[in-house]
Amino acid sequence: MLKQFFILCSGADTNILNSCSNGEQNKYAGVGATVFFTAVMAFIAASYALYTVFDNLYTSIFFGLIWGLLIFNLDRFIVSTIKKRGHIIDELIQALPRILLAVIIAVVISKPLELKIFEKEINQVLLEQKNELTLANKNQIGEQFTPEISALENDIIAFQNQIINKEAEVNALYNTYISEAEGTAGSKLLGKGPVYKEKREKHDAALADLNQLKETNTSKIQEAESQIALLKNNYESQIAATQPIINNFDGLMSRINALNSLPWLPSFFIFLLFLAIETSPIFAKLLASQGEYDYMLEDAETTTKTWVNQKVNERKMLLETDMNLNNRIYTDIAEEDELYNYKRKKARELMQLQADAFFQHQKKGL
Repeated sequence: MLKQFFILCSGADTNILNSCSNGEQNKYAGVGATVFFTAVMAFIAASYALYTVFDNLYTSIFFGLIWGLLIFNLDRFIVSTIKKRGHIIDELIQALPRILLAVIIAVVISKPLELKIFEKEINQVLLEQKNELTLANKNQIGEQFTPEISALENDIIAFQNQIINKEAEVNALYNTYISEAEGTAGSKLLGKGPVYKEKREKHDAALADLNQLKETNTSKIQEAESQIALLKNNYESQIAATQPIINNFDGLMSRINALNSLPWLPSFFIFLLFLAIETSPIFAKLLASQGEYDYMLEDAETTTKTWVNQKVNERKMLLETDMNLNNRIYTDIAEEDELYNYKRKKARELMQLQADAFFQHQKKGL
C-alpha cells in the first residue's frame, strides 16, 4: 500500500510500471518518497512562517498545507516529465528551470526553520533592539514636553527667588530697626524714637509686601506645578500608548533582520541542507540509470507518435489526391462543346436583360 502511494507520488505510469520488475518499481517508489517528504518539509516550514505572521494555528496550517501541495504537485510534474533517453545534456536542460526554482524555494522554506532554530539568539537581538527603541521613543516624546516643562520649572525658580530676595530685604529692615532701638546703629540713641518708628514702618510695609508676594507666588508656583504634573502625565500616557508597538516588534521581517545580524555560516549550511532536500527529487531522477520502465515508456510513446504521424501523412496524401482529381474533372468538363453552347446562350440572355433594364432606367430619367 505504501509502495503504491510512493509510486503515485513519483508521477510514473502505473500501467507500465506494474508490468516491470520489482526492482524497477522500488526505484520509482524511492523517487516518489523523495517528492513526498520534500512536500512535507515545505508544509512544516511554510506553516511556521505563516504562524509568525498570522499568529493563528489553524490559518497557518491551512495555508501551509496549500503551499505543501503546490510544491508536491510541482515536483511530481517535473520528475514525471524528465525522460530518461540516455542524453544527460537534454535531461539537465529539462531540469534546469526546476533547479533554479529550487534555489528560490530553498530560501523560502529554510528561513522559517532558521528562525526557529536560532530563536533564542534572535530574541536576544530583538530585546536589545526593543530597549534601544524604548529609549529612543522616550527621548522623542520627551522632546515634545521638555521645553515647556523646563520653562515652567524656570518660572517656579524665578517665583521662589522673588520670595527669597524679598525675605532678605525684610530681614535687613528688621535688623535695622532693632539696631536703632538698641542704639547700636543708625542714630546710636537707645530707645524707640522717631528714627526707630520710621524704620519700623518701613519694615512692616516690606513684611506686608512679602506676605502678599508669598501668597501670589505660591499660587503661581502651585499652578505651574499642576501644569508640570499634567505634562508629565501626558508624557507617561504617550509612552504607555506607544510601548505596545515596540513590544510587538517581533514580526517576521524584524526576526529575519535579526537573523541577518547573526553569523552567516550556520544559516548558510541550513540553506544548503534545504537546497539539497529541494533538489533531491530532480537529482534522484537524473542519477537513476535508464531502466526497464524507461524503455517501455519510450516504446509506448514512439508507437503512438509513429501512428499519429502516419495518419497525418495519409490525410495529406488524401487531400492532395482529391485536389488533383477535381482539377482533371473540371478541366475535362471545360472542353465539352455542349456545356460551352449552353453557357453561351445563358450569358446572351443575361446581357439582353441587363441592356433592357438600363434602357428603362434611362427612359424614366428623361
